[in-house]
Amino acid sequence: MSKPIDFSKASIDRIETLTSEDAKWVKVEKIYFTDVEGKPRDWEFSSRQTRVEGSDVDGVGIIAILKKPTGPEILLQKQYRPPVEGVCIEMPAGLLDANESIERCAERELLEETGYIGIAVRSSPIMFNDPGFCNTNLKLVTVAVDLADPRNQNPVPQLEDGEFIETFTVPLKSFPEELRHLASEGYKLDARLQNVADGIELAREYGL
Repeated sequence: MSKPIDFSKASIDRIETLTSEDAKWVKVEKIYFTDVEGKPRDWEFSSRQTRVEGSDVDGVGIIAILKKPTGPEILLQKQYRPPVEGVCIEMPAGLLDANESIERCAERELLEETGYIGIAVRSSPIMFNDPGFCNTNLKLVTVAVDLADPRNQNPVPQLEDGEFIETFTVPLKSFPEELRHLASEGYKLDARLQNVADGIELAREYGL
C-alpha cells in the first residue's frame, strides 16, 4: 500500500467565480429545450472539455479486486478534494486517452494511481454521474489483480505532479460496514463506491 499522507495540511485558501471562457477543464452552458408538454424551457448544466473526440465516454471508475488467500479485498483510495473541502474515499479512476479502449484505460489508470497490474474482466454500461447537473459519464470496470504476479509484490504508483493519493484495501465481505465506519470518521464517500456497497447489502438482504 502507498505510504500515509498528512491530509491535515490541505485547506481551502479562497474561492473565486469562474466563467466558462476562463475555465480549462469544464464549461457551464444553458440548454433551451421543449418539455413533454410542448412548453419551452431552459436548463443550466456543466460539462467536461476533455472528452476524447469521437468517444461517447469521459473515463472509467475502477473496481479493483485483489485476490488473497483470506478472501477478496477491494482497493480504495484517500484523496483530498477541494470542492467538498475534505478527504474522499474513492475508487481509482481516470479519463480516456485518444485511441484507447475502456479496458486499457482502466488497466493503465490502475497502474498509474496504485502501482498494481491488473486485467479488466467486466465493464458496465455508460453511467451518468449527476444527469441533473452535468453530462459527465463513465463506465465502471472491474479489474482483477493477481497478487501471485511478482510485479504486484511491491507496487509503486506513478502519480502525476500534484496528485496525492493514499491507497489501501478492505475485505470485500465487510465493504459496506467499512464505508460506514469511514464516513463516521468524517471522510467523504464517493457515490460510486457507496452504490456498490448498497448493492452488496441488497444482495445480502434478499439472498441473491
